[in-house]
Amino acid sequence: MLSYKDRFGIDKSTFAKILSLALSKGGEYSDIYCEHTIQNRIVMEEGIISESNKWISLGVGIRTVKGEGTGYAYTENLSFDKLKHAALTAAAIADSGKNIKPVDISEVDCQNHYPVSKAVTDVPLTDKITLIKEAEEAAGKYDSRILKTSVSLVDRISTIQIATSEGRLLRDVRPMLRFTVQVVAEKDGNRQIGVSSGGGRMGRSYFEKRMTPSEHGREAARQAVLLLKAAQAPAGRMELILAPAESGILLHESIGHPLEADFIKKGTSAYTGRTGDKVASELVTVIDSGTIKNDRGSINFDDEGTISSETVLIEKGILKGYMHDRLSAKLLKAETTGNGRRQSYKNQPIPRMTTTYLAGGKHSPEEILESTKKGIYCKSFRGGQVDTASGDFVFVPVEAYLVEDGKITAPIKNFTLIGNGPDVLSRVTMTGNDFAFSDGRWTCGKAQTVPVNVGLPTIKVSEITVGGSEIS
Repeated sequence: MLSYKDRFGIDKSTFAKILSLALSKGGEYSDIYCEHTIQNRIVMEEGIISESNKWISLGVGIRTVKGEGTGYAYTENLSFDKLKHAALTAAAIADSGKNIKPVDISEVDCQNHYPVSKAVTDVPLTDKITLIKEAEEAAGKYDSRILKTSVSLVDRISTIQIATSEGRLLRDVRPMLRFTVQVVAEKDGNRQIGVSSGGGRMGRSYFEKRMTPSEHGREAARQAVLLLKAAQAPAGRMELILAPAESGILLHESIGHPLEADFIKKGTSAYTGRTGDKVASELVTVIDSGTIKNDRGSINFDDEGTISSETVLIEKGILKGYMHDRLSAKLLKAETTGNGRRQSYKNQPIPRMTTTYLAGGKHSPEEILESTKKGIYCKSFRGGQVDTASGDFVFVPVEAYLVEDGKITAPIKNFTLIGNGPDVLSRVTMTGNDFAFSDGRWTCGKAQTVPVNVGLPTIKVSEITVGGSEIS
């Protein structure tokens, strides 16, 4: 397994001194977040390596909390004087009051949710290029209408160390891999794009256990070629079937974000003050978990030192709670849930999702399909937008089909799904027994970018608005 290597040279006594300085002006709590990251990115376009780079970042962020206020500073120079300056800068959020001393620091053990024997960061460049070429060749051979192919491999390994004024010291090594193939197909001036992407907190074994480069290449090509013959989508109100795995991004955007506690704290969520209320069909149970093995969204502990956990957000239609960081939990008198996350040492942690999913049900996918008279079956999405205050959303499907008399018929394109998160959840009439997680492709961009993931079984929504170009 990957072993922790000290990249920072800060011992416990130094941590204690810095934390004392951060609390010296009356702060109530302080923490120190240390991060060292190595990232490699390789891109091949049209058979040529167009990009190959490596960057290394190293820094420390220091936070002091006083009431609802937060002081924050970071430094890329880890000398004691620079750490002291950052600590005093963070301390300035408090200008009076009792000087709280940090307790003795001791290490905290936690379960490793991403055991990896060898990170892709350690794989030779020539081997990475071989993987990329394999994908490109498979895409090009799929169909004569494939015009362009782009393949990228991004690997990263981050070493994390967090010390808190409560006396906690946590260490972690976080690997990450993301492999993406994008294909352009063309026929008679009609161009369509297909994408296949995946990864997670895994090593090279990803290509053996999940998808090979060739499979990614063929999948991207299949999608692009399929869209060449796709018809314009109808418009109007109709039934919706969401396919397992990738369709979970609709859940992430329309339901997940409004359940992040910073929106609750500000009163800008459609779910504010509604714990205990029925907010969805009784078939709906929504969970956020940072503990899924080798998953892109998993973390052993969050970015303020809370051990990762599984949080039930909605249970059989009843709203149970929200995703919290330390500050929102204190304000709302709730338990921290391990959702305090940040993009890097330059950023303060805020409530963010990890892996958010809707639990599986009892219906077979065949039953769900057969029950549908006229609707749309959505398999994958490009993304979407949500107004957290109202719950209103707009989503753009990529691969989708018409459903007529219980059967999938023609592929369709160029449409949006328009709805409201709470309303859609109340209209879930069937949940499938084919639950699956997405293959590690999603990054969430709420203020800061962090890796996340989604999961979903096949589900049926009784009615949704389809914004297409043909009148249904």
